[in-house]
Order: sequence, then C-alpha cells, then structure tokens
Amino acid sequence: MTASDPQSQLIDPAVKGTLNVLRSCVKVPSIKRVIITSSTASVMFNGKTLSPDVVIDETWFSDPISCEKLKTLAEEAAWKFAEGNNIDLVAINPGLVIGPLIQPTFGFSLETFLKFVKDAGTEVFPDGICILVDIRDVANAHIQAFEIPAASGRYCINAEVIHYFEVFKILHGLYPTFNLLEKCEDDKPLLPAYKISQDKAKILGISFVPLEVNLRDTMESFKDYGFLTI
Repeated sequence: MTASDPQSQLIDPAVKGTLNVLRSCVKVPSIKRVIITSSTASVMFNGKTLSPDVVIDETWFSDPISCEKLKTLAEEAAWKFAEGNNIDLVAINPGLVIGPLIQPTFGFSLETFLKFVKDAGTEVFPDGICILVDIRDVANAHIQAFEIPAASGRYCINAEVIHYFEVFKILHGLYPTFNLLEKCEDDKPLLPAYKISQDKAKILGISFVPLEVNLRDTMESFKDYGFLTI
C-alpha cells in the first residue's frame, strides 16, 4: 500500500473505522461477540529474528513503528476498546489471502499475487518468505470463531510459510507452459522460512486447503475472470 500521507490516508481511516464499528456494536444489546479481520502483519514484526527455529504465535504483537503500522494500530485500538466496553472480541489474523474469486474485483492480497504471476517474463521473484492461506479457510475461521462459545483472543490463520521459490516451483509444475517467474532476485542462499503456530487454528477445527489446490484454484479463477490466459 502506498499513500502520499500514510497517517491521514491509511492509518487514521483504519483505526477510526474499526472503532466506529465497535461503537455501533456496543449500542446493540443483542450483539454478543464481534469478529474482526486483522492480519499476520500485526503479529510478527516486533524486532525478533525470524529464523527456522522460531515459532510465531498469537502472543506476538508487531511493533507499531514498523511498516505494518496500519494493521497493528487498528487491532490494538480494537482490543483496548473491547476491554473498556465489555465486548467479547475475537481477531482473525491471516497472511496473504488467495483462492477462488466470487466476483471480478479483488483486494490487496490477490492483487499482489496476480502481479507475481502476470506478465512476468523478464522479472525475478524476491528472496523472501510468503505466508499463504486460502480464502475458504479464512471464511471458515470467522464462522467457527463466531459459533464456538469458547473461542477467544487471536487466531493466526495461515496454511503455509514458504519461500517464493517453492511457490513458483509448484506453479511451474501446474502450468509448465505459462510464462512464470524463474529466477530469484539474487544468487545468495535462499532465505530460510520460520514457522507460525497453527495450534489455535486447530482448536477452531480448521483443516487447511492444501497449497497446491489453493494455487491451482486461484490461477483457474484468474483465468475464468479474464485476468490470465493460461
């Protein structure tokens, strides 16, 4: 996300919008629980080294001075308001959400993913880690968080923490003739992946869609809506 004035164009609307919704919920006695969609970005960027032996979980909070400021501050504001107004709040924290489209428009995650796979003949993929989850799993997590009485707190909903190299390796296997990214941005050893705990997600009964299925369904959906010619 880019903006000439991030504070007024991104951060303030995110925080104020979240609080406006919660204030409205407080006014309705029949509302017993509120589920908010947050992000893994508000969990994992707190200055700790991310290495293969690190397991990120729901107790982590991102440092609000980082580039993930928008998501972090919005979620922090929600928790503070909920505690002060006796709201039963549950947060769903997904990574990059992809999967089949239900309409010909999409948000930041799918737009980001489409840029990686479209018109990429001379491009290179980043030496970085991709946190992927299927939209169907994210939707199910919201439903379960609402319906399971014992659900509480935050839930990291992420199927895979994987290097971009592995993502494109799978895509090349699925679509060998499609013009996909083939080279990393540098010749250094690939950045090792860390881990994100799925323990709380399992409590919700989430059984993640396999990555290959998610990637295939995403690509086929792009094709069906005319965003890709495969």
